[in-house]
Amino acid sequence: MTLQARPTVFDWHFPNIPAQHAQDSAPEDETSPQADVLVAEPEVAKPPMYAVVMYNDNYTPMEFVVYVLQSEFRHSVDSAVEVMLTIHNSSKGIAGIYPKDIAETKAKKVNSLAHREGYPLLTQIEPHQGE
Repeated sequence: MTLQARPTVFDWHFPNIPAQHAQDSAPEDETSPQADVLVAEPEVAKPPMYAVVMYNDNYTPMEFVVYVLQSEFRHSVDSAVEVMLTIHNSSKGIAGIYPKDIAETKAKKVNSLAHREGYPLLTQIEPHQGE
C-alpha cells in the first residue's frame, strides 16, 4: 500500500487543524462501520386558525348576508341561511375558519364589499380555539 500525499484541506469540524491531520487519527480500514448522520424531518406545526366572525346590525339585509356567505365563503344556500340566522339571533356568527392571513383577507374583502353597497356589515377575525 502506498501513501499518497493529501492536499491540505481544512475541516470545518476542526477549524485550526488541517483535515489531513484530523483524519490521520481515524482508522484506515475502509470496511469499518461509519456513523451516518440522521437528518430528522422538520417539524411543521399547523398554523393557528382564526374565525371570520360576522356581526349583526339592523340595516344589512339578510339576503346580502346570505349572498356574501355563498360568494366569499362558499357556503351552500342552506348553510348560508343557517349561518345568517345564527348571526341574526345571536348577534354574531362564524362565516369560516382559516389561517390568519386568509381570514384577514376575507374579512377585509367582505367589509369593503358591504361598504361599497352601503351596508354597515362588520366582519372581524378572532383566534379559534377549535379542534
